[in-house]
Amino acid sequence: MCGRYATTRARQELIEEFQVQLDATGDELRPDYNVAPTRMVPAVLTRPPQDGAETAEAAVPAGDEPVRQLRALRWGLVPSWAKDVKIGNRMINARAETVHEKPSYRRAFAKRRCLLPADGFYEWYTSEREGQKPVKQPFFIRPRDGAVMAMAGLYELWHSPQDEWLWTCTVITTQATDDVGRIHDRMPMVVPPGNWDAWLDPGLTAVEEVRGLLVPAMSGTMEAYPVSKAVNNVKNNGPELLQPLADGHIPGEHSGSGTLF
Repeated sequence: MCGRYATTRARQELIEEFQVQLDATGDELRPDYNVAPTRMVPAVLTRPPQDGAETAEAAVPAGDEPVRQLRALRWGLVPSWAKDVKIGNRMINARAETVHEKPSYRRAFAKRRCLLPADGFYEWYTSEREGQKPVKQPFFIRPRDGAVMAMAGLYELWHSPQDEWLWTCTVITTQATDDVGRIHDRMPMVVPPGNWDAWLDPGLTAVEEVRGLLVPAMSGTMEAYPVSKAVNNVKNNGPELLQPLADGHIPGEHSGSGTLF
């Protein structure tokens, strides 16, 4: 599961990194060091640059070609058929193994895919020592080379009773690599740059072809280190949350062996 992450890249950096053609974020994006469900997050997607009312299956005017966009989406996917927006609170993740089959995700998987830029994500490791109460230690996990993580995501448009369109998203997760598996058994699915164009292509709807784009992250590309338990509180939000603990160590290693793996 991915329940918290950090996304702090500047808007212009994301526009250049993902070759965005249309910035549709307005003034909704800020660096977020402690992203929690229901927050607005940056997302890269490809669809026609329509004005006015949107629908999940909108008719596209002739000549209105899809363009790559940067948008702010609410984390927690709300299916178009949902009666209540609160359903999104428990739909922050979709499992890569079954995402193409689940009624809540399969239509979006076919044609409404997105990339969710992140610096890294948080997971909690529970240490249990004999005679002591279990302790949950937060870790920050990120690409070793400092590159942006392009997490595989899906997005949906939900028409509210107030006649407004809400854009929402979910993160696709997969089995964790050896790098991360000692901390948690799941991690976000990362789309490599070579697959970005195909993943974002709304014209690619063949399920098996799309599934073929979801390749496991290469082992040895991620690093993890323990961080302050201040991240446990969603009200805490600042660069200090990403600082390694000076005396932290990694599950499965002896104290003093270092903070990264």
